[in-house]
Amino acid sequence: MDEISQKIVVVDLRIPFFRLVFFLVKLSLAAIPAALILAVLGFVLSAVFAALFGGQMDVFMRRWSL
Repeated sequence: MDEISQKIVVVDLRIPFFRLVFFLVKLSLAAIPAALILAVLGFVLSAVFAALFGGQMDVFMRRWSL
């Protein structure tokens, strides 16, 4: 790295409105498959824990019940 470094401060960022809207729509559409993948992983992990503990997952919740 250079010994002479400069600090840069971004003051303004100009993005056209419709380009930003298009980007946010693409972002929201990309979040749907990601959420589905995370849901499947959560289901698989909960099935593994249920198989390990004999299907009695209330062992973890007994401590929190009133």
